[in-house]
Amino acid sequence: MCTAIAPEDAFDEIIHEQIDKVNGMNALVTNLKRVSEDTKKSQGSEEKRYFHLNVNNVLNQLRRMIEGSKGSIQIIADPWGLNLLAECKEQMLGVLRRDLDVKIITNPSQVGSESFHLIPNGTKIRIADVAHNCFIFDKTELLIIDSENGKGALFSSTEVLGNNQSSMFQHAWKHALKTESVADMTKNDAQEVFRMINLIEQDGLSHILNSSFNSKNNEIDLLKMLEKNDINIKSKNLEDVIELMNSALQITCSGHVYWDVNNKNISVESKINSGHSLPWVSVIEGYLHKRGYKTKTILQNHSQKGEKVLIKINSK
Repeated sequence: MCTAIAPEDAFDEIIHEQIDKVNGMNALVTNLKRVSEDTKKSQGSEEKRYFHLNVNNVLNQLRRMIEGSKGSIQIIADPWGLNLLAECKEQMLGVLRRDLDVKIITNPSQVGSESFHLIPNGTKIRIADVAHNCFIFDKTELLIIDSENGKGALFSSTEVLGNNQSSMFQHAWKHALKTESVADMTKNDAQEVFRMINLIEQDGLSHILNSSFNSKNNEIDLLKMLEKNDINIKSKNLEDVIELMNSALQITCSGHVYWDVNNKNISVESKINSGHSLPWVSVIEGYLHKRGYKTKTILQNHSQKGEKVLIKINSK
């Protein structure tokens, strides 16, 4: 015998069975998501994003980030990066008026360039061999620019990355060369100073050792080493030579060269008591000897205050 069933009741059991299966699957997916999130949290991980900037947006983004800075700006810039900064002069002036600490490390080749002179006064600039562009704002925001294609990448609120890059910048800043003494020089004169420093620091010691073994006299002629590398000191007058040496001393050891015309003495002073001034004393002496003067040097070491060398010049 058959009993009639209403259509809505005929599939009721099957429908509820499928609904239960779907609910079970949803609960499983939810649980799996929760487990995944809990695992990430237990590992202390957090996802962060960064933004790609096309070449047309990089300059405007750089200007906005400079304007929005609140405490400090740390910049490593190759020639491409320094050219971009030169186009942000108004924004740079704005943050300097707010007494922000703005530091730039750039290539020696940029000292005295048009872009270099467009950087506003009050910006602290040093030089080192750099080959990339990294802009650090308030130790939290990073802008990296590829000088090959002009594109950029922006990282925001990255505490670990920002602090790490800032620490690396501070280390590079500590070992970079100062530029204040050459800021008003022409590009050629400024480049000559840094070439001299590079030669003295890289090849000076080996030249001195070779000279001490091979020379028949005890004279150490660093002037000859500079001339072999196309730095012609001999052709300059004494005032120009002293100006070059003074700039080199200021950059390498916060020192100075003083020329006492009346007493015919040249004093070479360094705030670092480690022999940093002695190669430059040798260059000055070599120049004077080539000009026919006889000299006598007196070294005064002060453990707390640095060192001072007095060069007494005798008549020809």
